Amino acid sequence: MKDEVRRDLINIRKNLSKNEVLKKSNKIKNRIFNMKEYKKSSTILFYVSYDNEVYTHDMIKDSIKNKKNVVVPITDKKNKILILSKLESWDDLDNGAYNILEPKIEKIKKISIDNLDLIIVPGVGFDEMGNRIGHGKGYYDNLLRNPISQTIGLAFEFQIIKKIPIEKHDIPLDKIVTEKRIIICKKSK
Repeated sequence: MKDEVRRDLINIRKNLSKNEVLKKSNKIKNRIFNMKEYKKSSTILFYVSYDNEVYTHDMIKDSIKNKKNVVVPITDKKNKILILSKLESWDDLDNGAYNILEPKIEKIKKISIDNLDLIIVPGVGFDEMGNRIGHGKGYYDNLLRNPISQTIGLAFEFQIIKKIPIEKHDIPLDKIVTEKRIIICKKSK
């Protein structure tokens, strides 16, 4: 069931035009930047978008300009975990695992999840309870297992579906932001 939903949503996302992705992502960025969670956070983990995900590149660049401490993930495929690194400049990124931009080796500045005020989470699909379907590798589930602060998923409106089948290791998010609304998740757990 999850695999089928994942496949269908990825196909829809891949068929979006670049212009559509940027337009919708800009609306999402404006919503995020006006949220109290963003405004009061000094250290924020952003995913670096790829493959027609909600585009975070401008969010990251603008957050660095706004003097936020921006943190991005580095994929450790061997241990199936995300290593967190402070990002000083967009130019410090290079192609990493899965062809996603990550800090260059010499630019890695590890940071603990305990230092984060806000985590911006990617996903393939979400429901209004805060449940998500990722790419099925478990990296964000592993990251979110620790007690942390606010979690906000970014999604295009079509990625919000009625119900995500959940498993015991799935961690629901606090909020989801789309180009049309901010969803305060009614956690099912």
